[in-house]
Amino acid sequence: MDEEVHYSKVEDVVGSHVEDAVTFWAQSISRNNDIMKIGCSLSEVCPHASSVFGNLDPKKIYGGLFSEDKCWYRCKVLKIISDEKCLVRYIDYGNTEVLSRSDIAEIPLDLQFSSVARKYRLWGLQIPSGQEVTQFDQGRIFLGSLIFEKQIKMRIKAAYQDGTVIAQAEYGSVDIGEEVAKKGFAEKCKLTSSTDICEEKKSDPGQLVLRNLKSPIPLWGHRSNQSPFIRPKNRLSGRLSVDLKSENDAGNHVALPKENLAVGGFNLGSNVSLAKIKQDQKLIEENEKLKTEKEVLLERYKALELKVEQTVQELQQEKATTMDLTKHLESTLKTCVGTRMKNLAAKVEILKEIRCVNVNVHFGNDLSDAIQVLYEDCFTIPASLNELEIIWAEYCLAQEKIQTCQNVNEGNILIAKRNEVQQKLYMAVEVFILEVDELPLNKRLKTLQDLSASLEAVYGQATEGTNSEETLKKFYDWKCNKREELTSVRSETEVSLQHLVTWFQSTLKAFDLSVEESLTSEDTIGNIDEILEKTESGVCKELEISLTEQGDADKEITLNTYSQVVQKIRSEERLIATVQSKYKDSVEFKKQIIECLNKSPNVDHLLSIKKTLKNLKARLRWKLVEKNNLEESDDHDGSEIEEIKQEITQLRNSVFQEIYHEREEYEKLKSLVQKWFPELPLLHPEIGLLEYMNSGGLLTMSLERDLLDAEPMKELSRKRPLVCSEVNGQIILLKGYSVDVDTETRVIQRAAAYHRAWREAKEESGLLPLIFLFLCKSDPMAYLMVPYYPRANLSAIQSSMPLTLEEALKVMKGVAQGLHTLHKADIIHGSLHQNNVFALNRQHGIVGDFDFTKSVSQRASVNMMVGDLSLLSPELKMGKPASPSSDLYAYGCLLLWLSVQNQEFETNEDGIPKVDQFHLDDNVKSLLCSLIYCRSSVTAEQVFNAECFLLPKGKSTPNSGKDTEYTPKKEEE
Repeated sequence: MDEEVHYSKVEDVVGSHVEDAVTFWAQSISRNNDIMKIGCSLSEVCPHASSVFGNLDPKKIYGGLFSEDKCWYRCKVLKIISDEKCLVRYIDYGNTEVLSRSDIAEIPLDLQFSSVARKYRLWGLQIPSGQEVTQFDQGRIFLGSLIFEKQIKMRIKAAYQDGTVIAQAEYGSVDIGEEVAKKGFAEKCKLTSSTDICEEKKSDPGQLVLRNLKSPIPLWGHRSNQSPFIRPKNRLSGRLSVDLKSENDAGNHVALPKENLAVGGFNLGSNVSLAKIKQDQKLIEENEKLKTEKEVLLERYKALELKVEQTVQELQQEKATTMDLTKHLESTLKTCVGTRMKNLAAKVEILKEIRCVNVNVHFGNDLSDAIQVLYEDCFTIPASLNELEIIWAEYCLAQEKIQTCQNVNEGNILIAKRNEVQQKLYMAVEVFILEVDELPLNKRLKTLQDLSASLEAVYGQATEGTNSEETLKKFYDWKCNKREELTSVRSETEVSLQHLVTWFQSTLKAFDLSVEESLTSEDTIGNIDEILEKTESGVCKELEISLTEQGDADKEITLNTYSQVVQKIRSEERLIATVQSKYKDSVEFKKQIIECLNKSPNVDHLLSIKKTLKNLKARLRWKLVEKNNLEESDDHDGSEIEEIKQEITQLRNSVFQEIYHEREEYEKLKSLVQKWFPELPLLHPEIGLLEYMNSGGLLTMSLERDLLDAEPMKELSRKRPLVCSEVNGQIILLKGYSVDVDTETRVIQRAAAYHRAWREAKEESGLLPLIFLFLCKSDPMAYLMVPYYPRANLSAIQSSMPLTLEEALKVMKGVAQGLHTLHKADIIHGSLHQNNVFALNRQHGIVGDFDFTKSVSQRASVNMMVGDLSLLSPELKMGKPASPSSDLYAYGCLLLWLSVQNQEFETNEDGIPKVDQFHLDDNVKSLLCSLIYCRSSVTAEQVFNAECFLLPKGKSTPNSGKDTEYTPKKEEE
C-alpha cells in the first residue's frame, strides 16, 4: 500500500471485494472524488491508447478493460499466464481478472498514483486450518453480506509488510468480526500484545489467486443517485453466486446465489441491527421467489396459448375434411346403385376368366398328373440285365487274372476259360440287346425330361428330401380338402347369382306399363339388398380362393410332394441311363468279339514295321560310314558327298516316319489289351508292348543316338549331355541321363506320369511336351527328346527385351495352367524357376520338364534365385516336404519379378518379399499376396482363373510373327 497507516485511526470505508471470511478490500469515503476523476480520465485516454507489448512491469499501473461492463479501470499485473493472457488486479476495487494483452493499455503519469481500495483483515481472527472449500466460500459470502457496498467503520490496529491493514470492522452497532466468528467461519487467534500482529496460517498465494478468480467481482458504473463506491444493482441483480463449477471465460467472476447474499442499497444508519439485515434479506428472497413463479406461470400461459392456436388449426382442418367427405358421400349416394352393379359385373367377368383358365397349379393337379405318369408307365429293369451283369463280372475277373499272369502255360489255361465265359457273355449280350430294342427308352426318357422341365418352371429347383409315402398321402388329403372347399364356394356363388337373375326377371313386370296386373313394390322389389349382399359375398369369396397365394403350410405340402416327384424322375432317369450305357457296351462288345471270337489279334503288322525299321537303320548307318570315309579321303568329290547327305536326310526322315507308324500300331494293340485281350504282352513279349504301356506311350526301342545328326550343346551341357538336332523340320533337344538298373525304372515312371498329364490336354496343358524316351544300347544312358525353344526362357527374355505387364500376365496364365495340369495328376514340379519357364512368341507360357532322375525332395532342395529373391518357400527352408503350395510360392515370386521389372526387393526377416512396396494393379497385388502370404488356401486352378488374367478385349498384342532370338541358357533344376 502506498499510503501511510495510522494506528488506532478510525476510517469510514465502503466494502468493494471479499477474498475470504476475514480478508476484504474497501474504499475510503474520502476518496470519492478520486474515483470519479479516474473513471472520466480513463474513459477518455484508454480507448485511444496503444496496447501493451513486451515484458509487463508488475509495479506499473495500466488501464484494464473490465469484461462485464466494458469500462476501463486501473490495474496491476499479478502474473503472466501465457503470451496473450495476464492475471491483473483492479487496484481501486481489489478484484482480479484474466485479460488479453489487447485489453490492457498504457496510461499517463498523472494516473500513476496510489490505489483507492485497501486490503483489510479482521482483527484477531484467522481462517481455521483444514477448512473445507464449501465452508470457505460460505464464510466469504457471509462477510460480503455484511460489508459489501456498505459504509463501515474501520479501527486500524496494525499492518502487514505487504500493506494489508489489520482493523476492527463495525457496521452500525454490529461488530463484523464477532459475527463472522459466531458463524464459525473464522477463529480467534492468540495475541501476544495489543500492538502485535496475530500469527495466522496463511493460505498459499497461488491458491488464494485461484479462489479470488472465483470470487464476486463488482460491476462498476457511474450513476448519479448512488455513490461511486457501490456497484450498480441493475448489473448485479442484487446477488452473488457460489457456483464454483462454472467459471466466467475471463476467469474472474462467478455470481453468488440470492439466498446467501445481502445486497447493498440499504442506506442503514449506524443504529441498524443484524436482525434488520436478516429481515431485509428474507423479503428480497421472497420477492425473487415470486418473480420466478411469475416467469413460470408466464411460460405456461404462452404454451397454453400456442396449444390453443394449434387446436384451432386442427379443428379447421378436420372441419374442411368433414365437409369434403360429406360432399363425396352425397355425390356417391346418387350413383350408389350403378356403381355397385358395375363392380359386381366386373368381378363376375374376372370370375368367368378364372374358371376358364387352368387352375391346376393352384391345387396341385400338375403334381398329381406327374405322379400318375410316373406310376402308370414306370420303367422297369429288363430281366436279362441281371444275368448279363453276373456274366460280365465273371468275364472281367477272367480278364484280370490273365492280365496279372506271368506264366505262358498258366496263361493259356486262363485264356481258354475266358473264351468259355466270352461265349456265354456273347449269348447274354444278344438277348439283352434284343430285349432293350423292344423298349421305348428314348420316348420314356423324353417324357421324363419334359415332365421335369415343366415342373421346374413352376416350382423352381428341387431340394433334397427323404423318400416317403406319407408325403404323397398328405398331399392327396390336402388336395381333396381344397377341391371340396372350392366346389362348395362355387356352388354358393352360382346359387346367389341365380337368385339375382330371378329377381331381375320378376322386376321387369313392375316397370312395364303394358302389364295390367297390379303389383305392389314389396312384391316386386322385395329383399334386393340381401340378394346383392349374398351375391357379392359369394363372388368375392371364390375370387379370394382362386387368386390368393398359398400359405406356408400349403407351400410346404406342395414343395415336399414336388421333391418326391423329382426324386422319382431322377431315379428312373438314372435307371434308363444305366440300361443305355450297358446297351452301348454290349453293342461294342458284340461288334469286337465277332471279329476276334476264339482267336487272338494279329501282331504281324507291328513286326513288319519293326523289320522295315531295322533295314532302314542299317542303310542309314552304311550311308553315314560312307559319308565319313569320303570326307576323310584326300580326293573326295563335293557333289558326291552332298548327294550322300541328301540320301541320309531322306533315310533319317523315313526312319522317323516308321517310328511314328510303330507308335500308332502300339496304340491299337494297347487299346485291345485294355479292352479285350490282356494276354497280348504275355503271348508276344518280343514286341515290348508291356514296356510301351508302362511308359505311357513315351518309350521307343527303335530310336538310337547315333542315328541323329546331333550337334553338341556345350554351353548347356554342364550337368548332362545335351545335343540339338532336327527331325522332320522340327528342332529338338536330346537330354542325356546317366542311369543304372534302378534309376532307369524310376526315370521311365516319372517321365510317363508327366507325359500322361500332358496327354490329357496336350497343347492346352501348359506343359513342355515330351516327344520320345529311348535307352542307349551301348552306354548306361537314357535320352529324352523334347522341343527346343532357343532364347525362349524367362531369364533370356528379361535380359534382352523384358516382357510388358500385359505380356507377362499372358505368359504367367499359361504357367498357372501348367501347374494346374501337374497338380491335378498329383505331380509336384519342385523346380520352377526363370530358366525352366518358356514364353513362346512372348504370349504363351509353358512349364518346362524337370530332372526325372531326381525325386521331388531332391529337386526342391536346390535354392534357385531370381534377382535377389529366393524361390525356395519358407516351409521348404524349415525342412518340410515339397507340396503344391511350394510350387505356387515360386510361381508368385516369378510373377512379382516380372511385374516389377528390375526394381529392388525388400524382404522381411524370413526372406519373404514385401508386396506392398510396389505400385501394382489391385488385382495383381491381391493375387501376389495370396500366393506369397496365404498359399495354404490357394490352388493352381484358382490362380489360373484369377481376375488379373482376364485381360480386356481389344488390347494390342505383340507381333507373334516376329522371330524371337534366344540365348542358350542352361536349364538348371
